[in-house]
Amino acid sequence: MTATDVEARLVAALGNAVSVERAALDEAMSDKSGHVSSGRPLAVVTARTIEDVQAVMRIATETRTPVVTRGAGTGLAGGAIAGPGEIVLSTLAMDGLLEVSVDDELAVVQPGIINAGLNAMLEQHGLWFAPDPASRAISSVGGNIATNAGGLLCAKYGVTREAVLGLKVVLADGRLIELGHRTVKGVTGLDFTALMIGSEGTLGVIVEATLKLRPVVTGPVAVIAATFPGVEAAARASAAVSASGLRPAIMELIGESAMAGISRYLGSDHPAGSQLILQFDGPGADVEGDAALQVIRSLGGDAQLSTDRVAGEALFAARRAFHPAMEQLGTVLIEDVCVPRSQLPAMFAAIGQIEERYGISIPTVAHAGDGNLHPNFVYEGREVPEAIWAAADELFLAALRLGGTLTGEHGIGLLKRRWLRDELGDDQLDLQRQVKAVFDPLGILNPGKVY
Repeated sequence: MTATDVEARLVAALGNAVSVERAALDEAMSDKSGHVSSGRPLAVVTARTIEDVQAVMRIATETRTPVVTRGAGTGLAGGAIAGPGEIVLSTLAMDGLLEVSVDDELAVVQPGIINAGLNAMLEQHGLWFAPDPASRAISSVGGNIATNAGGLLCAKYGVTREAVLGLKVVLADGRLIELGHRTVKGVTGLDFTALMIGSEGTLGVIVEATLKLRPVVTGPVAVIAATFPGVEAAARASAAVSASGLRPAIMELIGESAMAGISRYLGSDHPAGSQLILQFDGPGADVEGDAALQVIRSLGGDAQLSTDRVAGEALFAARRAFHPAMEQLGTVLIEDVCVPRSQLPAMFAAIGQIEERYGISIPTVAHAGDGNLHPNFVYEGREVPEAIWAAADELFLAALRLGGTLTGEHGIGLLKRRWLRDELGDDQLDLQRQVKAVFDPLGILNPGKVY
């Protein structure tokens, strides 16, 4: 069946939800990773209902046409980029908050709802969806689920997997299945809900999610801003805070070159050295903050503690400006590795060695509370130069040697496929491909990604 025939079937079933406008097709060819596909997709379908999604998948199965599910397009690994011959299935218009249960501390949402927008609506109920990616103002909850997003708060409050109770998923052949539960506990059968979280659109299309909420955190906060002469010293301090048993809600490490870039972007003064920013919240925040302050100062940090929420938000707003600051410098390959917290100093040392070997700067920030680093490679042009890939290769393998992982929250997508076997090994990779084949026997869901 030709592309024209597939397009005609889509239009017959979904009418003006189908677009072949050049602007819509071009937008689906890239995401925030900087990668651009080799050509335009066949069509973009803007789904507004579960039935729309089912209709697309039935047509795709009958015509053997690949489908790339896409939300806000804020991915950083090329996981929702579409190419020639593929249908783009956009769930961004499915953005409703369907239910809030204050008694059960849960919400039922559609996948297109924006993370920050959801929390703005939940605030009136005194509730909060904890996953807090740096892209929260622009990323969809469906995308957060697809990549198991984390963010600044996940060391204390958990990543997306800990905040999802159940899902509705449309399978490759158009069937709708309901996974999970509304209860806090539930161990009936295999946990397909957890399997879907982080699957990057390769197993099914998420069309609804039941989310576990938390009461909004009120009361005192203690914010520490600490400066160190070098990033390894800051990393040692963050590891010491974690080893002491203290649990900050946020602990962010900003390397010196990253801090310089943020300061230029914001037009603010650049404090020399690397910064470690911590926030403690809830009962005992002041006591924990004082204890962390002593640890940090004992390791050479120039640190101050504040209980001013506004001042704390300003510090973290600067951290969230890291990615746009890097984008001002050129095309950015934004990476995402995770190591045990005790290995953070060693990982930063490895990054420094790679910078020296390749004669490049790799501005890096880290969610130091869980060992998740975001090294950035800045270059000119659309395609990643081979020298940058070579440096990234060394960086990924260094993380694996330290007991870490290729990705803490961005996913594998297109950009990290070549290193997947290095982490998983032959047997586990083959088993994952077999699981993929059970859910998607024709291989039409997000082909070429992850596996």
